[in-house]
Amino acid sequence: MANPRPPLLRRALVVVIIVVGLRLATQSRRVTPVAPPPAGPVTNPAPSASIDASANQALRDAANQQRSNVQLLAVGRVIRLLPDDNEGSRHQKFLFRAAPDLTVLVAYNLDLAPRIPLAIGDSVQVRGEYIWNEKGGLIHWAHKDPAGQHQPGWVELNGKRYQ
Repeated sequence: MANPRPPLLRRALVVVIIVVGLRLATQSRRVTPVAPPPAGPVTNPAPSASIDASANQALRDAANQQRSNVQLLAVGRVIRLLPDDNEGSRHQKFLFRAAPDLTVLVAYNLDLAPRIPLAIGDSVQVRGEYIWNEKGGLIHWAHKDPAGQHQPGWVELNGKRYQ
Protein backbone atom coordinates (compact mmCIF):
# COMPACT_ATOMS: atom_id res chain seq x y z
CA MET A 1 0.00 0.00 0.00
CA ALA A 2 1.27 3.46 -0.92
CA ASN A 3 2.00 6.06 1.65
CA PRO A 4 -0.92 8.62 1.75
CA ARG A 5 1.25 11.46 3.02
CA PRO A 6 2.92 12.58 -0.23
CA PRO A 7 -0.39 13.52 -1.95
CA LEU A 8 -1.53 15.52 1.11
CA LEU A 9 1.81 17.26 1.35
CA ARG A 10 1.70 17.97 -2.38
CA ARG A 11 -1.82 19.44 -2.10
CA ALA A 12 -0.83 21.61 0.87
CA LEU A 13 2.19 22.86 -1.02
CA VAL A 14 0.04 23.67 -4.08
CA VAL A 15 -2.44 25.58 -1.87
CA VAL A 16 0.37 27.57 -0.25
CA ILE A 17 1.85 28.44 -3.64
CA ILE A 18 -1.55 29.57 -4.93
CA VAL A 19 -2.25 31.71 -1.84
CA VAL A 20 1.20 33.34 -1.95
CA GLY A 21 0.87 33.90 -5.69
CA LEU A 22 -2.53 35.52 -5.29
CA ARG A 23 -1.25 37.77 -2.52
CA LEU A 24 1.69 38.91 -4.62
CA ALA A 25 -0.55 39.50 -7.61
CA THR A 26 -3.06 41.61 -5.67
CA GLN A 27 -0.37 43.64 -3.93
CA SER A 28 1.29 44.52 -7.21
CA ARG A 29 -2.09 45.61 -8.63
CA ARG A 30 -2.89 48.05 -5.86
CA VAL A 31 -2.70 51.43 -7.51
CA THR A 32 -3.41 54.80 -5.99
CA PRO A 33 -6.19 56.39 -8.03
CA VAL A 34 -5.15 59.45 -10.01
CA ALA A 35 -7.54 62.17 -11.07
CA PRO A 36 -8.14 62.25 -14.81
CA PRO A 37 -6.46 65.11 -16.67
CA PRO A 38 -8.65 68.19 -17.07
CA ALA A 39 -10.43 68.65 -20.37
CA GLY A 40 -9.26 71.58 -22.42
CA PRO A 41 -6.30 73.87 -21.76
CA VAL A 42 -4.80 73.94 -18.29
CA THR A 43 -4.59 77.33 -16.67
CA ASN A 44 -2.99 78.00 -13.32
CA PRO A 45 -4.28 80.82 -11.17
CA ALA A 46 -1.92 83.73 -10.71
CA PRO A 47 0.40 82.94 -7.82
CA SER A 48 -0.56 86.21 -6.14
CA ALA A 49 -4.21 85.14 -6.02
CA SER A 50 -3.75 81.67 -4.55
CA ILE A 51 -5.21 80.97 -1.15
CA ASP A 52 -2.29 81.57 1.16
CA ALA A 53 -2.71 81.60 4.92
CA SER A 54 -0.04 84.28 5.40
CA ALA A 55 -1.64 86.56 2.79
CA ASN A 56 -4.94 86.43 4.66
CA GLN A 57 -3.52 86.77 8.17
CA ALA A 58 -4.92 90.29 8.68
CA LEU A 59 -8.33 89.06 7.53
CA ARG A 60 -8.20 86.03 9.85
CA ASP A 61 -7.13 88.22 12.78
CA ALA A 62 -9.95 90.70 12.15
CA ALA A 63 -12.52 87.89 11.84
CA ASN A 64 -11.28 86.07 14.96
CA GLN A 65 -11.25 89.29 16.98
CA GLN A 66 -14.61 90.42 15.52
CA ARG A 67 -13.10 93.74 14.43
CA SER A 68 -14.57 96.06 11.82
CA ASN A 69 -13.33 99.04 9.78
CA VAL A 70 -10.04 97.26 9.07
CA GLN A 71 -8.32 98.12 5.78
CA LEU A 72 -6.78 94.93 4.40
CA LEU A 73 -5.85 92.79 1.42
CA ALA A 74 -7.38 89.34 1.03
CA VAL A 75 -7.01 86.62 -1.57
CA GLY A 76 -9.32 83.76 -2.42
CA ARG A 77 -11.59 82.05 -4.95
CA VAL A 78 -15.03 83.20 -6.01
CA ILE A 79 -17.55 80.61 -4.81
CA ARG A 80 -20.84 82.37 -5.53
CA LEU A 81 -22.08 85.28 -7.61
CA LEU A 82 -24.97 87.12 -5.97
CA PRO A 83 -27.57 89.40 -7.55
CA ASP A 84 -26.63 93.08 -7.69
CA ASP A 85 -27.84 95.23 -4.83
CA ASN A 86 -29.72 98.03 -6.58
CA GLU A 87 -31.01 99.87 -3.52
CA GLY A 88 -29.13 103.12 -3.00
CA SER A 89 -25.72 102.83 -4.62
CA ARG A 90 -25.59 99.82 -6.95
CA HIS A 91 -23.24 97.06 -5.80
CA GLN A 92 -21.95 93.93 -7.50
CA LYS A 93 -21.82 91.23 -4.82
CA PHE A 94 -19.98 87.94 -4.62
CA LEU A 95 -18.74 85.47 -2.03
CA PHE A 96 -15.17 84.31 -1.96
CA ARG A 97 -13.39 81.70 0.12
CA ALA A 98 -10.33 83.15 1.80
CA ALA A 99 -9.60 80.00 3.83
CA PRO A 100 -11.21 76.58 4.20
CA ASP A 101 -13.24 77.92 7.13
CA LEU A 102 -13.68 81.58 6.09
CA THR A 103 -16.02 82.93 3.42
CA VAL A 104 -16.37 86.67 2.88
CA LEU A 105 -18.93 88.79 1.02
CA VAL A 106 -17.57 91.50 -1.27
CA ALA A 107 -19.77 94.50 -2.05
CA TYR A 108 -18.26 96.42 -4.99
CA ASN A 109 -19.81 99.79 -5.90
CA LEU A 110 -20.92 99.85 -9.55
CA ASP A 111 -21.73 103.57 -9.39
CA LEU A 112 -18.04 104.30 -8.77
CA ALA A 113 -16.26 101.50 -10.62
CA PRO A 114 -16.74 99.22 -13.66
CA ARG A 115 -18.35 95.79 -13.38
CA ILE A 116 -15.91 92.92 -12.84
CA PRO A 117 -16.34 89.96 -15.25
CA LEU A 118 -16.27 87.34 -12.50
CA ALA A 119 -16.99 83.61 -12.73
CA ILE A 120 -17.22 80.97 -10.03
CA GLY A 121 -13.75 79.57 -9.38
CA ASP A 122 -11.89 82.77 -10.29
CA SER A 123 -8.92 83.68 -8.10
CA VAL A 124 -9.16 87.24 -6.88
CA GLN A 125 -7.37 89.71 -4.67
CA VAL A 126 -9.52 92.23 -2.83
CA ARG A 127 -8.32 95.36 -1.09
CA GLY A 128 -10.90 97.18 0.94
CA GLU A 129 -12.46 97.74 4.32
CA TYR A 130 -13.44 94.65 6.30
CA ILE A 131 -16.59 94.65 8.43
CA TRP A 132 -17.07 91.69 10.76
CA ASN A 133 -20.33 89.75 10.97
CA GLU A 134 -21.28 86.25 12.14
CA LYS A 135 -21.26 84.88 8.58
CA GLY A 136 -17.60 85.71 7.96
CA GLY A 137 -17.80 89.41 7.28
CA LEU A 138 -17.77 91.62 4.24
CA ILE A 139 -15.34 93.78 2.39
CA HIS A 140 -16.53 97.05 0.91
CA TRP A 141 -14.81 100.20 -0.38
CA ALA A 142 -13.00 97.90 -2.84
CA HIS A 143 -12.74 100.85 -5.26
CA LYS A 144 -11.60 104.45 -5.24
CA ASP A 145 -13.40 106.92 -2.99
CA PRO A 146 -14.02 110.13 -4.95
CA ALA A 147 -14.45 112.06 -1.69
CA GLY A 148 -11.12 110.80 -0.35
CA GLN A 149 -12.70 109.65 2.95
CA HIS A 150 -11.52 106.02 2.56
CA GLN A 151 -8.29 104.47 1.42
CA PRO A 152 -8.59 103.38 -2.21
CA GLY A 153 -9.40 99.73 -2.72
CA TRP A 154 -9.65 97.39 -5.70
CA VAL A 155 -10.42 93.91 -6.93
CA GLU A 156 -7.79 92.18 -9.05
CA LEU A 157 -8.79 89.45 -11.49
CA ASN A 158 -6.37 87.81 -13.94
CA GLY A 159 -3.80 90.56 -13.41
CA LYS A 160 -6.27 93.39 -14.09
CA ARG A 161 -7.33 95.79 -11.34
CA TYR A 162 -10.88 97.02 -11.14
CA GLN A 163 -11.31 100.19 -9.12
